[in-house]
Amino acid sequence: MFQLLWILLIGFVLGVIAKLILRGPQAIPWWLTMLLGAAGAWLGNAVAGWIGVRHTSGIDWIRHLLQLAFAVGLIGIVAPAWSSRRSR
Repeated sequence: MFQLLWILLIGFVLGVIAKLILRGPQAIPWWLTMLLGAAGAWLGNAVAGWIGVRHTSGIDWIRHLLQLAFAVGLIGIVAPAWSSRRSR
């Protein structure tokens, strides 16, 4: 139960940071921001494990940057599709 809450919290934080990095408005709801941030974290962890930098001594900066990069990419792809879908 607590792991799910932690995943959703980290997903929301990553999603909000990703929305701040992207230019222009991203007209997506908060729950979609949270889900895309969580998906970005999951993909970032997978890639970090694949390239061998998932667990390092100290802070895993590369893993965190990969998570953020995937969250930015997902929000950058989904936000325009969401707003064009909603404007019809």
